[in-house]
This record gives sequence, C-alpha cells and structure tokens, in this order.
Amino acid sequence: MTPSLSSAGKHMPYLSRIRINPLRKASRRMLANPRDLHAAVVNAIPDHPTTERSLWRLDADDPRRPHLVVLTQSRPDWNHLVEQAGWPEADGEHFVIADYNPLLRRLRAGQEFAFRLTANPVQNTRTPDKPTERQAQDDTVTARRRSYRLGHRTAAMQLRWFLTRTLKWGFDVPEAFTAEPAVDIDPHTTPEAETDSSLDQAPRDVRIIARERRSFSKRDGKPPVVLSTVTFQGRLRVTDPELLTERLLAGIGPGKAYGCGLLTLAPLTKPSTGTGDARG
Repeated sequence: MTPSLSSAGKHMPYLSRIRINPLRKASRRMLANPRDLHAAVVNAIPDHPTTERSLWRLDADDPRRPHLVVLTQSRPDWNHLVEQAGWPEADGEHFVIADYNPLLRRLRAGQEFAFRLTANPVQNTRTPDKPTERQAQDDTVTARRRSYRLGHRTAAMQLRWFLTRTLKWGFDVPEAFTAEPAVDIDPHTTPEAETDSSLDQAPRDVRIIARERRSFSKRDGKPPVVLSTVTFQGRLRVTDPELLTERLLAGIGPGKAYGCGLLTLAPLTKPSTGTGDARG
C-alpha cells in the first residue's frame, strides 16, 4: 500500500542541501549556536515561516566543507544563506533542492536504504543522578511529581535508545554484514540490555559517527540549553511505510529546532557496517 502523505498537509516537502563556508563571520556564529542556524532556516521559508514545520541537520564530515541539510514543507529560497554563510563567488552548485514526494511514494515494506540521523537521545526521570542546582532547589510537591528530561551521555545507552525504538518509527536495522561494533561498543553487552527482549545478540548494521555535548545561550536570560547529540549512520529496512513516512516528515526525538531529528535515506552502495552515506 502506498504510504499516506497527509501529514505533509497542503505543502509539498522539499529536501535541500546547502554548502557552508565555515571561515565567514556569519557562518562561525551559526555553527556556534544552533539557534542562529535555525533562524537562517526559518528565514528561507517565504510563507508562514514561524508555523511551518522544518527539520535540519549539519553534516560536517569534512569540517572545512560542512553542509546544511534541510527538510521544508514548501519550496525555500537559500540565496540569503549563500550570501551570508556560503560561497557566493565560487563555482559549482551552492545549494540543491529536491522534491521529496517521489521518495515517499516509493517506500515499500522490505526495502533497504542507507540512512543518517542526528538525534538527541533522552530519558525521563523524577530522580536525576546528578541534579542541577535548579533541580536540587525545586522541592515543591508538584515539582517532585514532574519528570525531568535528561540526555543519555554514553555511546552504549545512546545506541540502545535508537535500536529499541526503530519499529515504532517504521523500520528496523538488519544484522551487520561484518562483526565490527559501532564505535567499539555493543549495546547488547550492557546490563540494561541483557533483560531487553527487543535486542538480540547479533550486531546491527549501524555506527555512531559523531557524538557531541553542546551548551549555548537562549539570549533571554534563561539558563543555557545543554544538548547531547549523536549521529547514527547505517542500513535500515522498511517495516511500515506509513510510520516511516511520518517520521521522515515530522522528525525523530526532541531537539528538532536545534538540528536533531532529520532522518535521511539514500540507495545502498556496498555491503558493510555503516553502509552508504545518507546526507541528503
């Protein structure tokens, strides 16, 4: 059955890829604070920019040539971003914009793709192991009943967070063609995973290619945002095209305004762990 695109609303989704020049003043500001980069994304949307949902991710495989990947629900205009933070006088394509609907319409159960996802793996708890000063002082009855959202900090727990949720997102991660572990860790060997039947003992075809803990100002007098991000790359198999379509359009996990949640797919290239490169 062809997946429904109703979650896209009346708009037609577009996937863009923009070259960023990290040496420019505006680029350095954007790369240092995801709020500024998010503002640049919003400014590329001509109609209803504050209400239209968009997802973005910064791919910095080569730190000297980072790329911004963005999913918008209407066709954007990236000329302002090229002028501010790109290579306006250089040769080549400064940005590429592709209609996303053809990919979404082709999704079928059993298909396999290379994927990439930068996410903010979190857990909800009422009793943080290392509470912040604000949490420690917040001792009202109402506050004690409220859960705090905390980021997973270890690679093992971040990978486990991902693997235990994939079926809810419409895909699974097949067994790896090789026994190479993801960043030299295996979530199946952690004590938490030993009692989790959703994980078997076979290594999966996924790698963690980047991990970062960032802190940046909100510029409104509030405490800074602290974000633990991780980039997963590998091979997925479609289990539910409609669920996967929803996640491709709406994103995965929290932190979407700060460059998390955008899942991208690409054709497979070779049979190995971390197969392919789905940078958009």
